[in-house]
Formats: sequence, C-alpha cells, structure tokens
Amino acid sequence: MTTIAELEENRTIEGVYAVARKEKLRTRNGSSYLALELVDASGRIGARVWNDVDMLDGRFEAGDAIRVLGRVERFRNELQVEVRTLEPAADVDPAGLTPSLRRDADELEGFLEFLVGEVHDEALHAVVTRALADAPLRTYPATPDGHHSYAGGLLEHTVGVATLCRDLAQVHPRLRADLLLAAALVHDVGRTRELGRPPIFAPTEEGRLLGHVHLGLRSLEQLGAPAELLHAVACHHDARAARTAEAAVLYHANQLDAVAATRPVPD
Repeated sequence: MTTIAELEENRTIEGVYAVARKEKLRTRNGSSYLALELVDASGRIGARVWNDVDMLDGRFEAGDAIRVLGRVERFRNELQVEVRTLEPAADVDPAGLTPSLRRDADELEGFLEFLVGEVHDEALHAVVTRALADAPLRTYPATPDGHHSYAGGLLEHTVGVATLCRDLAQVHPRLRADLLLAAALVHDVGRTRELGRPPIFAPTEEGRLLGHVHLGLRSLEQLGAPAELLHAVACHHDARAARTAEAAVLYHANQLDAVAATRPVPD
C-alpha cells in the first residue's frame, strides 16, 4: 500500500485513503467526472475519476475510506491521482486516515499545560482552563485547508501563538502579559464548534453561518471572559479593528505562526 507522502509522478499506485472531498463535475464537452481530495495520515492529494463515473460514484461518499488503484500524473504543476478503479474499504476507520501533525502530541500538550500555568490572574486562568477543557485541540486542525490543516494542528498552532505572545510580553513589559497569553491560548477555541469530525472537517451548520471567531466569542462570553479578552480574540484576524496593544500583538503572532508553518523553505 502506498501512502500519499510516497506518491511520485508516472507511478501506478494502490492504497487506502479517506475521501475528504467529492464533487461530480462536467468537462467542457459535457462528460461527467469525479473530482476528489484523498487524505491519509501522511498528507492529501487531488484525484480524478474519468471512466465508469456513474457506477463508481454510487460506491462511496465524502468521509468514507476507499481502496484506490490508479496512476499519479502531474497537472498544473501538482501531483494528482488518475483513479482507474476504487471500492469501499469498510474495514478501515476513515478518522484514522486524517492527516496528522509531525510533532509529538503529548509533548505539545505538556507545553500547553505549562503555558496555561503562566496565566497568573485567577479570573483569566479560570476562563482559559474551562475553555480548553471543552475544546479537544488534539483532534482538530487550525484551519480546514490553510495553515496547520491536519488533526492536531489546532494544538500545535495554539502552542505556537501562545509561546510567541509569552516571549513578546517578556521583551515588552508594558504589555499585560496575563491578558495577552490568555487571549493567545483561547483565540481559536471556536474551531472545535465550527468544524465537523475527521476526516472531512466540514463546517457544521452554525460554523458555516457564524464562523470560528463568533463561536469562540460566544463560548468565552458564557464563561465570563472580560471585555478586553473578548476584544483580542475578536480581532485576531483583523489588525485594523484592534484597540489595545495586546489585540494587535495577538493578530501579528497569529499571522507569524501561520507563515512560519506554511511558507516553503530551501531543502
């Protein structure tokens, strides 16, 4: 069986993958085809079904695990699988095929626990502790298709942003360290309500309508979070709306961690 990370151009492959996306489309001449996104623990790749479309379309749905025989081609400078045949993999749990983080999740959770302990204000510490207890960061991505887009990515991103904010507060003592660190630790808790279960992580109904920022603010408000914490979380994608230094710093820390995780680096 071939993992997605092992795929190479002009190679025939056989493997078991989860279907993260499935669309039935038409070519310019009107022929039907299936556009898929396949995932496993090592990554994700686009795939196309050109032949026996109607028959194969009825065999599976998005979120299922399937056994695929196909060939890897290059299209618009990206690898893509041309599926020759497929069948359901009923004996495989699709959730186990979710792309996963490369770092040790237990170690990251240890870092997270340490960072929570660095919030010394009792009221802020209580909000952070309760918010994270209800948010399974280890299960979810930070984004469905952007930075840290794999199971556990939310944990990794949260630790990254919180670490940056803690260090910046030490460099700049004028910043309210407890407020900044608390906001960093909970800035993305709404993702766990915005996104559905693996391997698709499709938006829930309220996630599609409200988004992770609004859902996070709703949860934090219910926990009694103060206005300045809510403000920082509300602005972490909008620097122009920031009215406090802590909110502006959180925005930039969030952007920095995303860039560091996604921009290509030389081999």
